[in-house]
This record gives sequence, structure tokens and C-alpha cells, in this order.
Amino acid sequence: MEKAKKRLRWTDIVLFAVTFVLAFLFLYPVLFAVMSAFKENGEILKNPTALPSSFYTTNFVDLFEQSDFATAIIHSVVLTTLSEILIIIVVPLSAFGIERRGSKVTRIIYTYFLAGMMIPFHLYMFPLFKELKIFRLFGHMAGPIVIYVSGAIAFGTLLYCSFLKGIPLEIEEAAMIDGCSPFRTFWNITFPLLGPCTASMVILNGLGIWNDYLMPYLVLPSGKAKTITVEIASFVGQYTARWDIVFAGTVISMVPALAIFMLFQKYFVKGITAGAAKG
Repeated sequence: MEKAKKRLRWTDIVLFAVTFVLAFLFLYPVLFAVMSAFKENGEILKNPTALPSSFYTTNFVDLFEQSDFATAIIHSVVLTTLSEILIIIVVPLSAFGIERRGSKVTRIIYTYFLAGMMIPFHLYMFPLFKELKIFRLFGHMAGPIVIYVSGAIAFGTLLYCSFLKGIPLEIEEAAMIDGCSPFRTFWNITFPLLGPCTASMVILNGLGIWNDYLMPYLVLPSGKAKTITVEIASFVGQYTARWDIVFAGTVISMVPALAIFMLFQKYFVKGITAGAAKG
């Protein structure tokens, strides 16, 4: 028994050490960005890992004065919010129809969605941009929104379908007997039970859209303010870079993402584990 306890203690120590090292590796870039946001550019280049010699806040002032960062924040908020709303409206309905119908057609659609997840983005990137131009969505805010919503359907349907397997059909049948239509049954009865899954979708897609660089850079019109990530990248040139302003913008962009994740963290973990177990 004493040997088993010693082994257990050593195992706990090793696991704790590994967890601590991994946590430090993940948190260090965030700490580095925060420290660099309060340094002058020369101080960052001279000693990047040192603590700030003073609480230098001019970087944040220069960020808004030397770029249209306020408009970029508005664009990022609009893109993320509208995309999330449409995703939460479209994707659960898609999964509900596929899972509850269970016909040959819905199984083919489900397989089609799964196959779409296996195609790399670079294979259909140029046809996608050509399609945006055909539908006159290129150069407008609607272009990235359509891309984000359509890109979330495949994985979102898979996640919601696996979660719907754990919701008894008797609940929906009882609502329909009481006179609810299938549409009303879903939104009033089934959808509230999908809260953890919805929180997972909000966080996964929200962080991806908020931090996306490629779509806003390529689709939105040039010469105008785009999104936060694009405006931050504009301070890194071929020969010079204002790293102090870059890190100041990075810290600002991290605040909403961290706030949303901390708010939905409990539901996010629950939704991912429950969906994996049911799938």
C-alpha cells in the first residue's frame, strides 16, 4: 500500500509538472502581448522578453490616430454578430430536419455535409471568390457573412445531430399533440435543450470569425477600414514594423474574445463532451 501511494504521488507530481509546462506555453504568448503593448517600439526590439520599464500607454492612442481602428472594431462586431445569429438560426434547423426525418434523402444530405468537411479550403477558394462576384457580394459586408454561415453548416450540423440523439422524441410528440407545429416545437421545446451545444457553436465560430484575417482582407474593399485583424496587420510592413501598436491592437482584440469564452466556458465544455459522447 505504501509503495502504491508513493507511485501515485510521483504520478501526480509528474502530471502536475506537465500541466504547468503546457499551461505556461499556452499563456506565455498572451503575457508577452500584454507586456509588449505597454512598451515603446525600441524597447520591444532591444529586449522583447523584459518587463516594461514604464507604463507606456501612447501605443493605444497612436493605434486610433494612425488608423481607422474604431471603424474596424465596428466591422468586426457586425460581421461576428450577424454571422452568429444566422448560424444559430440555420444550423440547428438543418440538423433537426436531418436527425428527425431519418429518410434516405436526409442521410444523403448528411453524408454530403461530412464530405464537404474533408475538402481543403484552398481547392475551392478561387471558385468561391468568382461566385461572390457573380452574385455581387464581393466587396460588401454580406460576402464574408455568407461564407462564414455556409462554412459553419457542415460541422455545426454534425455537432447538433449528435446532441439531438440524446433528446427523447416523446417530448416533441407531446408538444405536437398539444397543437404545436414542427417549427414551433423545435424553437419552443427542443432548441432550449440544446443550450450547451449552442454555446459551443457560438464560441467556436465566434472566435474564428473575430480572429479571421483572410476573408475580410480579400473580400472587403481595399483602401477602406476592414476588420481588427486586418488593421493590426497593416502596421507590419516589408522593411519596418510598429510592434508596439501591433501588440496594443492585439490586446484590445483579445478582450471581447476572452470575455465571451469566460462567459460560456461552462456550457462550452459541457456541449463538446456531451456531443462527443452521444456521437
